[in-house]
Amino acid sequence: MSAPFDKNNPFHAKLVDRRRLSSPSSQKDTQHFSVSLAGSGLTYKCGDSLGVYPVNNPKAVDALLAAAGFSGNESVTLPKDTSPISLREALSKRLSLNAPTYKFVQCLHDRAMDAGQKSDLAAKLAEADAEKKKSWIEQREFVDLFTEYPSAKIGAQELVELQRKLMPRLYSISSAPSKYPQEIHLTVAVVRYETNGRAREGVCSTYLADRARMHEADLPIFVAESHFGLPANDDTPVIMVGPGTGVAPFRSFVMDRATRGAKGKNWLFFGDQRREHDFLYAEEWSEYLKSGVLTKLDCAFSRDQAQKIYVQDRMKGNAAELWRWIQEGAYFYVCGDAKRMAKDVDATLHAIVADQGKMSPEAAVEWVKQFKKDGRYQRDVY
Repeated sequence: MSAPFDKNNPFHAKLVDRRRLSSPSSQKDTQHFSVSLAGSGLTYKCGDSLGVYPVNNPKAVDALLAAAGFSGNESVTLPKDTSPISLREALSKRLSLNAPTYKFVQCLHDRAMDAGQKSDLAAKLAEADAEKKKSWIEQREFVDLFTEYPSAKIGAQELVELQRKLMPRLYSISSAPSKYPQEIHLTVAVVRYETNGRAREGVCSTYLADRARMHEADLPIFVAESHFGLPANDDTPVIMVGPGTGVAPFRSFVMDRATRGAKGKNWLFFGDQRREHDFLYAEEWSEYLKSGVLTKLDCAFSRDQAQKIYVQDRMKGNAAELWRWIQEGAYFYVCGDAKRMAKDVDATLHAIVADQGKMSPEAAVEWVKQFKKDGRYQRDVY
């Protein structure tokens, strides 16, 4: 019988481990989290993701309430929910404090009592340059707009109807069920940045790092199944490209193959900024190399030398061997940043196929399409 816990009915799990993976001198704060599944009946497989429902930072909630002129005790009802709750509760656990829309800007314009503020909002709404318009709103959260246009007063119920739902965040699982059936590991980059002169943070990554309580059953989670996963045949070689936190599912893959004694060859391409500060799970990879579970490990640390080196550069440098593995039936996996890394890796794969397979660029495109169709080229990019 499958567990009743899912996205609509999350399990309240305990966070049982939290440690920093990147060094204190790293420019990134990458952390390892372990979540207990004890008592949930939940199961997972390599390649799946864990959904986590975050709670907004109380300081951010307080700042928004203050800027909008609310106490937080106002009673509101949310769409599809008839029971009234306090505005503070809604802003803490149910609604997103960022990503306001132009519908909200229109509402502020309609309510602005100050002529200068009203005129400025009208200009923002009428902006003809689409890029400029998009950039302006993306730089702002609700608190900024209330702060910048204080003469516009709106009701609590009106505000919640203009906010988006606080959505769960999905993280690639970095443990193997064969080794940790009652635990799920996550590898998370804690997001902190600045826009519009204000410090910002990733809602869920900072919730896990700073605010989620250890060993208390109050972390709402669910398992999200994925089509991303190891080949059914344990003898099949796998090539994994996972820079930064993109290495998460590959830790799961290699751990699983090691635990079950699978004989297939495993080749990992890992990249990050600096070897000394950002080599995630370095000791584990070293052990896997020693034991022979990890056949090859190629690293690209972009900031360790004058010229930046990335995972796709390591692929190019190993083109002949990479093609040989693919010819032997290897599966090819990519996990991580969709905007740049995954595109660059895809372009490099096409170039290697054309060059090593002696194909025209058009033929290489068709070949890679079939490679994907056969399920041998899998991507988990975000």
